[in-house]
Amino acid sequence: MTRILNPTALREYDIRGIYGETLHEADAYAVGRSFGTVVRRGGGTRVAVGRDARLSSPGLEANLVRGLTDSGIDVVRIGVGPSPMLYFAEATLGVDAGIMVTGSHNPSTYNGFKMVLGHGAFFGERIQALGRMSAAADWDEGAGTVTEQDVSDAYLERLLQDFEGRGFRIGWDAGNGAAGAIIERLVKRLPGEHFTLYTELDGRFPNHHPDPTVEKNLADLKALVAEKGLDFGVAFDGDADRIGAVDGEGRVVWGDQLLSILAEPVLAALPGATIIGDVKASQILFDRIAALGGTPLMWKTGHSLIKSKMKETGAPLAGEMSGHIFFGHRWYGFDDALYAAIRLIEAVSQLGGSLTALRSAMPALVNTPELRFQVDESRKFAVVEEVLARLEADGVTIDRTDGARVRTDDGWWLLRASNTQDVLVARAEAQDQAGLDRLLAEIDRQLALSGLERGPEADH
Repeated sequence: MTRILNPTALREYDIRGIYGETLHEADAYAVGRSFGTVVRRGGGTRVAVGRDARLSSPGLEANLVRGLTDSGIDVVRIGVGPSPMLYFAEATLGVDAGIMVTGSHNPSTYNGFKMVLGHGAFFGERIQALGRMSAAADWDEGAGTVTEQDVSDAYLERLLQDFEGRGFRIGWDAGNGAAGAIIERLVKRLPGEHFTLYTELDGRFPNHHPDPTVEKNLADLKALVAEKGLDFGVAFDGDADRIGAVDGEGRVVWGDQLLSILAEPVLAALPGATIIGDVKASQILFDRIAALGGTPLMWKTGHSLIKSKMKETGAPLAGEMSGHIFFGHRWYGFDDALYAAIRLIEAVSQLGGSLTALRSAMPALVNTPELRFQVDESRKFAVVEEVLARLEADGVTIDRTDGARVRTDDGWWLLRASNTQDVLVARAEAQDQAGLDRLLAEIDRQLALSGLERGPEADH
């Protein structure tokens, strides 16, 4: 029984689509058969499976588990929780791989699968290979078993295991995502005073979209911080592998700013260590890591790509503008927003006790958010190549780590193709608004030369 998976659902870092349109329960079964076969042919036999709180997750999970067991895989079901809890299970339960049923930070109509194999990210060509295996029904046969194991207690204990932070007054916005129940248990164990928002698991996300990298989604958290006079607030995406934060004045502390704060205690413990930031991060981050005696490394955007680079370089810490924070120091190297929140409390404790003061001390630059605009899928990589070719012909020095990142006297600008959507991504940073305007004009000029204009913002 072959199954053709919708090619738009086979993403760079995971499998993700709109439930009932580009992702169906029959696809979940086929993914289970294909991934289970990959695990078995690699000598593995056991896979941990978790799911988020979306309305479509129970049916997708049931079919995924059936596909895995029909391929001869023994499944350990860990139930509902955040993606990092599934990664924790894969790292600690003696299984060979893990799959999380989750739509991540996407709207409630989406769902999908995030996979890990042998404590490493499963992405790129390997995901495309699952599609080919499914289309050919190239599957092993078997009759695996299913057991259930609640890892939430062990995960909670591990989050708190090395904690050395003082008590703060903190707001926590779970966004009705999969971390809500764990957050309620976690804050009871932390010193200080804690106020939670939207910890009820509700896959419809009735209060706001669960993506803390979009500032409007932080409005309720900002209001809570202001109303209660809190020290700071943290927020999580739908499966809690991405963190957002606001300081006591309600200012957003962006992913690269969080990373610069988190890096300081790590570099105190591990002088000279490599700290990885993605290509969208501020130049301030890389300069700050160097000033702290660390080795800054700019790398490609994408959680799977960053995880792989961490393993390769032995970096104890990495992060992305999108709020994925990866600790190898005292942790497992995967992106875990709950653990990042714990380490943020520790870092603020060690660095003077005020996130607001740390945020205020950062150099004041003018920058854009991540600008995302629609482009035809067939053109997105080609446009970047055309821009690179023109810049090189003009003798411009370019960082080609991921797309084109160009430094000028004004600051820097970036143009790259998204690996997950039919969009181009741009960002720019300058000393002042006039400089930023010049950088944006240069981006627009390059796009125009390729027959494009920066259209309306695409949805994340």
